[in-house]
Amino acid sequence: MSENDIKRYSMDEILRMRGETDLDKLRAQGDYEGEQEFEVDWSKARLVIPEPKKPVSIRLDADVLEFFKAQGKGYQTRINAVLRAYMEAQKWREG
Repeated sequence: MSENDIKRYSMDEILRMRGETDLDKLRAQGDYEGEQEFEVDWSKARLVIPEPKKPVSIRLDADVLEFFKAQGKGYQTRINAVLRAYMEAQKWREG
């Protein structure tokens, strides 16, 4: 598994998905007892603890800030995601 195999979700996305899960149906099904689809080698598993974010002061154009804020709670996380996507694209181009 590589970094490219990891799917990242914002808190807003996770909260929206939570509403799509039929928890009562899952509870009624119980634990899966069928044949395992693939072998899992847990000896290579590692705990990934995300780096804590650093507080910064940044000046943004008012319309840019309002655009992100208008999308609701978590606007700073979305701004971070946009900056991360840009950073990764630049790294890939330089690659």
